[in-house]
Amino acid sequence: MPAITVSDISALPRIPSPDRTVLAERPVVSVTTAPSGLEGEGFPVRRAFAGVSLRDLDPFVHMDQMGEVQYAPGEAKGTPWHPHRGFETVTYMIDGIFEHADSNGGGGVITNGDTQWMTAGSGILHIEAPPEHLVVSGGLFHGIQLWVNLPSANKWNPPRYQGIEGREAVLLASADGGALVRLIAGEVAGHTGPGATFTPITMIHATVGAGAELALPWRPDFNALVYVLAGRGTAGPLAAPVHTGQLVVFGAGDLLTLAAASQQDSRTPELEVLIIGGRPIREPVAHYGPFVMNTEAELRQAVEDYRAGRLGVIPATHLPHGACGGTRPARD
Repeated sequence: MPAITVSDISALPRIPSPDRTVLAERPVVSVTTAPSGLEGEGFPVRRAFAGVSLRDLDPFVHMDQMGEVQYAPGEAKGTPWHPHRGFETVTYMIDGIFEHADSNGGGGVITNGDTQWMTAGSGILHIEAPPEHLVVSGGLFHGIQLWVNLPSANKWNPPRYQGIEGREAVLLASADGGALVRLIAGEVAGHTGPGATFTPITMIHATVGAGAELALPWRPDFNALVYVLAGRGTAGPLAAPVHTGQLVVFGAGDLLTLAAASQQDSRTPELEVLIIGGRPIREPVAHYGPFVMNTEAELRQAVEDYRAGRLGVIPATHLPHGACGGTRPARD
């Protein structure tokens, strides 16, 4: 169960029932299944955007579902120090604990519904790892890392770090009270989440009760993506079936609809989804490892700057973790 929940959903502000005679419901364009892999020092991930064109993802570039995994003592893993340039990383911790530190002085602990929003901009080094006590004890780990592209005009902005505690997320209920909506960034139905972004986006984690529907008004100038974290249900006006580990790409319109299956399994009694959308940047994307730029020349410069130590210096207090080395940048 996600860490951020409520005991009485009826006490939350309601998202009004949409007027379907006025709003155009977005059709489902595609449903893809995320392949599984390993990241960093070896923690399991699902590559949520695999097989989806950047045109449909824009302004997003990459997303991993980290876990859900129950670590035994000594198993928990993270990532080593690595660079980024040209985009923002958003790490949302649904359950568990991650520690972050970066070469710009940002960082802290994110746990149980917290989000860290790191603008890499012109360049930064950072590390994400479970705390020592979690490595020793083991425990539940489940989160999301999302990459949000920056327009060319903002790719050289100074790095920035923003920590968002789980309690800061705006909690809303669907019109019939069957779904809990956690608004992390952007706006929905007149409510605004706490995340501050260079690229206009909306980011929501929703829990839809068995048999319930969620209908969200959605900006027509934004794209719309839904990733199923857990459970089964349907998406769009034709009720396309979806399940854990699948990404739904929606077409044009200003209303987003989802429904949870009336029968869920005992381990995932509700439909858990991450809903994201943003205003497309519509600029060329050159992507190599941890760098997202506009041209191949800018990518080569990013690699050269990293190797020359121009993307930041690891703080002395974190040197025991080891600096990123070698001739090939880390993946993410």
